[in-house]
Amino acid sequence: MPISITFIIIAVTVLVSLFAWRNQNLMENWVHHPQSVAQNNEWWRLLTSGFLHADFMHLFFNMFSLYIFGGVVEQQFMAVFGFGAGAAFYILLYLLAIVVSDLPTLFKHRNDSRYYSLGASGGVAAIIFASIYFNPLTELIIFPIPIPIKGYIFGGLYLFYSYYLSKKGNDGINHSAHFYGAAFGFLVSLILVPGQISHFISDIIG
Repeated sequence: MPISITFIIIAVTVLVSLFAWRNQNLMENWVHHPQSVAQNNEWWRLLTSGFLHADFMHLFFNMFSLYIFGGVVEQQFMAVFGFGAGAAFYILLYLLAIVVSDLPTLFKHRNDSRYYSLGASGGVAAIIFASIYFNPLTELIIFPIPIPIKGYIFGGLYLFYSYYLSKKGNDGINHSAHFYGAAFGFLVSLILVPGQISHFISDIIG
């Protein structure tokens, strides 16, 4: 049985997060601090911050979401490109989404010494939306709504909600990373597997 790339990403993220909670120096050097990136060229923070989390619930929610949706995307990529290339594309999608989703935050807060952000949400959002691209009719349950919602409907609501909250920007959550990570995941999946778009549209219309 082929090894699960999703499990590897989850294991690495959990281990790094747990270690960072006990090592303040690592946490301070790896967290996304836009001012340090812009003024000191500490560009690694755009990626390393994706392996850090604020607390157990933050870590659990991101990794559980990755576990639920990651296998679908991983299998699709491997089915299209083969094991090696499929695994490489899957890993690159996840890691690049973490970086790309943090860029708007970098530009917005590059002069704000008090702003920090961390978490895998940008990468996880990319995987969720890649999964929606491949399976738009997947039914999701969003608390507190007690009825299942089709994946493509959830996607639209998620983008609107994330964009709206990113403009409000008063709850301490980096919603712009969610928005741009989600958009990046869908767009890259469309570019990599363009033939799926006809199935995506026909599933929704049908």
